[in-house]
Amino acid sequence: MQIRWLTAFLDFPARQFGSEVTFWRAIAGSTVSPPRGEHREFATLEPFNGDAHLRVQRIESGVGGVHVDIHTDDVRAAADEAVALGAVLAADNASFLVMESPAGLRFCLVPAAATARRSRPIRWPEDTISIIDQVCIDVPDFLFDREVSFWSELTGRPTLPARRPEFVRLQRDPRLALGILLQRLPFDGSAPTAAGLRATAHLDLATTSVDDEIARHEDWGATMVERFDSWAVMMDPAGRRYCITDRNPRTGN
Repeated sequence: MQIRWLTAFLDFPARQFGSEVTFWRAIAGSTVSPPRGEHREFATLEPFNGDAHLRVQRIESGVGGVHVDIHTDDVRAAADEAVALGAVLAADNASFLVMESPAGLRFCLVPAAATARRSRPIRWPEDTISIIDQVCIDVPDFLFDREVSFWSELTGRPTLPARRPEFVRLQRDPRLALGILLQRLPFDGSAPTAAGLRATAHLDLATTSVDDEIARHEDWGATMVERFDSWAVMMDPAGRRYCITDRNPRTGN
């Protein structure tokens, strides 16, 4: 599969859509495109340079989340490849296909447009540099190894060790604005819930100063959940978790 671009979609329930778009636009340092789609349910967070890799969607049911669009030359051939690796076709929308990974994470295969250009990180007034540049796939422990193999084979990117043993990252493609990290979620021995049987995803932001970013995000209504040595777990105003991480915003490493 030739992956030409990756886009992260933030899927918001209708009641949260307006305020959540405002929050994510602010912390991304972007503008918002006019809405589009049959029900005006889609919009793009447009960077000040380069091409967009973050989009938003209003959904009519469910709690929302994050999913990835894979932009490729031949959507049908890419779907066949994904199915051979263990994915299933969830919906056929003619121009794009909705798939589910072996661990149940939804992603879309969409036609590639013209060659895309990575946007540059934003430099903020306090001289901090940051960019939202990574999708972290959160996988229940018993599904983790298969899910790692699936994404590595699908993208053609080898796995690399991360800072902690519960994480595995895929080697970044320098042409793309988004990287992929996978996190093993512990199983505590209790009966798994329906949600606990499936992978989910969240966004990670790379920054030169985690503490400066925390303060900026809190000004926009976010809450810090937990602080680690090199990253912080945050919660946006609607309760969606994401991470601020101490990584190079220009390379993602």
